Amino acid sequence: MAIDPKDFDKPVEDYSFDSTITTRNLIDQMSNAGGFTATKLAYARDILSDMKIQIDDLKADQSKILNWLSFPACLFATGTRGFFVEAIKRKMFNVVSTTCGMLDHDIARSYDNYYHGAFDLDDIELGKVELMRLGNVIVPNSSYGKIIEKMVMPALEQIRKDRMESSGKTGADLWLGFGSCHLIWELGDRIGKEGSMLYWLAKHRIPCIIPGITDGSIGAQLFMFRQKYRDFHLDTLADEQVLSDLTWDVEHSNALMIGGGISKHHVIWWNQYRGGLDSAVYITTAPEYDGSLSGARLKEAISWGKMRPEAPHICVEGDASVLLPLLGADLFQD
Repeated sequence: MAIDPKDFDKPVEDYSFDSTITTRNLIDQMSNAGGFTATKLAYARDILSDMKIQIDDLKADQSKILNWLSFPACLFATGTRGFFVEAIKRKMFNVVSTTCGMLDHDIARSYDNYYHGAFDLDDIELGKVELMRLGNVIVPNSSYGKIIEKMVMPALEQIRKDRMESSGKTGADLWLGFGSCHLIWELGDRIGKEGSMLYWLAKHRIPCIIPGITDGSIGAQLFMFRQKYRDFHLDTLADEQVLSDLTWDVEHSNALMIGGGISKHHVIWWNQYRGGLDSAVYITTAPEYDGSLSGARLKEAISWGKMRPEAPHICVEGDASVLLPLLGADLFQD
């Protein structure tokens, strides 16, 4: 394709750091200043703003629009959890795909603290005093496993009792159609606190799918619950039915995806059945050269029919614990 120099008519502008600077106009300036990732972040903000406007205009009518959110659990060990909680509180996204650790950290941090640490701490010494390291975050066992054990098992008992009383069913029939999204709502109703993701997912009845629900501390609790009640099971295909019902005929489908793996793939997989996503923002630190899903840029999804060829999309390379607060400070201004 021939290049016309006249197509390149937007000049690079320097930042202005006067007293009127805000996060919003800083990101506006990024689109004019350029600077590699800055340009991408500004475009990501624009795509997400359009998603927010669409869902606000349609009053989150899931027959017309789906705004997907996917992310890994590690961010919930940090203050970045606040971005996700605020996004769900405001109903900017109406379907979520994540991993089991989100529940672990969300419940644990609702009842006790995690602490600042460092990447270069001695892990052998940490282990001796029951301190676990997640990057540069310190997770005391007293703030994690012990809390989850204390809170989750009684909640599961109450869920079982309430389902028996309301349905009249017993045995395996009691759990038919009970997927991870339904478990999250039930847990949110019982042990979710207002600062937690669980609380707002339950309050707004936003489906949150955890395809790898057994891969975490909550998964261990579910397994132990099954030792007591051998008929207990999570109906994982009920989750897939929820996604199928939401996706097939929806008019608009957009996504913010952070990191890769099963959470990201569940979003793009279901959207292939409707011809692909209509817009998407992807944030990742993974390289593309190893062929991983985490490193795969959104343009690759076009070849699979998971992203529409004409769909606005951008991949922003960088640490989500830096990028999401910047985006949130812009998107969540009233």
